[in-house]
Amino acid sequence: MEPVETRELAYFVAVAEELHFGRAARRLGIAQPPLSRAIRQLERRLGVTLLDRGSGPVALTAAGQVLLGEGKVALAAVAAAVRRTQRAARPDPRLVLAMKPGGDGNLLPGILAAYERMPEAIPVQVVCSFGERAAMLRDGRADVALLYRPRENLTGFATEELLVEEQVVVLPHGHRLAGRAAVSVADLRGETMPRWPHLPPDGADGPEVHDAGQLMQLIALGQVVAVLPESVRGQLRHDLVCVPVIDAPATTLLLAWPEAATSLALAAFVRAAAETAARQPAAPFPAPV
Repeated sequence: MEPVETRELAYFVAVAEELHFGRAARRLGIAQPPLSRAIRQLERRLGVTLLDRGSGPVALTAAGQVLLGEGKVALAAVAAAVRRTQRAARPDPRLVLAMKPGGDGNLLPGILAAYERMPEAIPVQVVCSFGERAAMLRDGRADVALLYRPRENLTGFATEELLVEEQVVVLPHGHRLAGRAAVSVADLRGETMPRWPHLPPDGADGPEVHDAGQLMQLIALGQVVAVLPESVRGQLRHDLVCVPVIDAPATTLLLAWPEAATSLALAAFVRAAAETAARQPAAPFPAPV
């Protein structure tokens, strides 16, 4: 079988996501006829039909669905290789850490201090993202990330567990549950929950949230409530309150990095994080505030 070109994969992914040749061509900045020819050439190379071009809208075949998932992973890997290669050639090497604002369980200052003392340490650039941290790690925009299990897809990552946290619900002061010592998941039935970018909605029907400031404002306005790790207590506005959710599953803060990574600077950062987390005393579930 002839090797598949990266360009062909990119063309196919655009068509598969748009399910329309005209829109995909505009997205790619090319004319539609060469795009159609490229997809047919890709099908000939693979010996399979990827798209159903019947009288109705364009649809993916079973083979096309497989290639869409695998193709996106392959394209992300190529992009990651390019970005990390370019970053390695910089005269001022750095380690890029992706994290959610406030999503470090209060561990990051200690981790950075411990890392700076290591001989392999290089400057750390912290990049904040509310919903793209795993994607940034996959496509090479970040070298390491702080992620939460079970919310994130950890496929392809090596991980180090740093902190297990119980969960609380963040509410406006005037909410019907704000004075409770604790609540259950059943108590939250019917409440509007926010949706997180790049994650399944899991029944949430509220607005998509892109940063911590937006989330806290929506809660203060009574438009959503949010179940979050208990370390969020340190970031609360004066008009918000936290109440423990006694039967919500615990969340685990992880340090994640690509499985194939070989950087000595990254290995030292992982050691610093693990040692810092091991020294962190386990905190009891505090009373509501």
